[in-house]
Amino acid sequence: MFGSHLSIAGGMENALLDAERLELQTVQVFTKNQQQWVAKPLTAEAIVAFRTHARRIGFADIVAHDSYLINLAAADPVLRAKSIAAFSDEIGRCAALGIRYLVTHPGAHVGAGEAAGLQRIIDAFDEISAAQPPGDVIICIESTAGQGTGLGYRLEHLAEILGKLRHPEHFGVCLDTCHLLAAGYDLTSAQGTEATIEEFDRRLGLKHLRVWHLNDSKKPLGSRVDRHEHIGRGCIGLAAFGVICRDGRFARVPKILETAKEIAPNGRAWDEINLEILRALAAGKTVTLQPIAEPRASKAVAKPTRAAGKRKKPATSPPPPCGKPTRASAPPKKANVRSKRLTRTRTTGANKSK
Repeated sequence: MFGSHLSIAGGMENALLDAERLELQTVQVFTKNQQQWVAKPLTAEAIVAFRTHARRIGFADIVAHDSYLINLAAADPVLRAKSIAAFSDEIGRCAALGIRYLVTHPGAHVGAGEAAGLQRIIDAFDEISAAQPPGDVIICIESTAGQGTGLGYRLEHLAEILGKLRHPEHFGVCLDTCHLLAAGYDLTSAQGTEATIEEFDRRLGLKHLRVWHLNDSKKPLGSRVDRHEHIGRGCIGLAAFGVICRDGRFARVPKILETAKEIAPNGRAWDEINLEILRALAAGKTVTLQPIAEPRASKAVAKPTRAAGKRKKPATSPPPPCGKPTRASAPPKKANVRSKRLTRTRTTGANKSK
């Protein structure tokens, strides 16, 4: 079951229409502007339009992602209150639209420590569930890359949250492949991917895995940096996606692309290219990636000249510096700026570090 995070610009139902055009089986959306705390209530017309198109297309397992402003691990009482109110509103909007899954990042402890942050997340979810039962909406806690003080980058974090909730039946997990790699889970091979899935099953149980986010990574294993890349063109490669897409246990689990909505050098939408690869992998086909070049200009039409002094952009970006796989357990250390300056001063002709 493949989907993509698509835009709701011009109306919530437009994401569904774009998903239909891409021949998807599901879709992920924001139900409002993700960079604002407060949104206008959904109109009756918007709700009817969304539900009507979802029913016509046959989408039953639609996914929403909450606002990036929400931090349920916050110690600051003002931010915590705003986060709880905003997340409660997200649940209400999903219920009104008939959206089954609501994905959320656990939150960041902002210096209070992981144990304290995890407990605040648990308390916040319990408070929200008591005040506004999610009903048919399943809250999916997303695995994270572990940037800064973000929580949820270890499967142990997710297991602790689900294990201590008063109403765990309303909750599940969303695994993001890019985030898993960044957090130190080795998805660079089929064996590593299978081992990661086995660890998830051992710690949480596969019944709790409700959504996949399928993204390659611009950054290497254990980087603790969240940078999405197109499928097979980053530090993960194709093997992991083949394992996930061919695993029958995930046949009915939404697999959402969160890669950039760009046009490739050959004029095709990257979503189309990424989906074509995932579908081929799901079918057990051998996929060999080729650089995507700009289409050749017709001989009958002169190619436009470039302005003087401008360099021609490459048809595809260079491969990411994936480096040697490591399993990170702590954020990468900050560089010693003073030491670097001294080195550059003393070394003649040394290159500046990037």
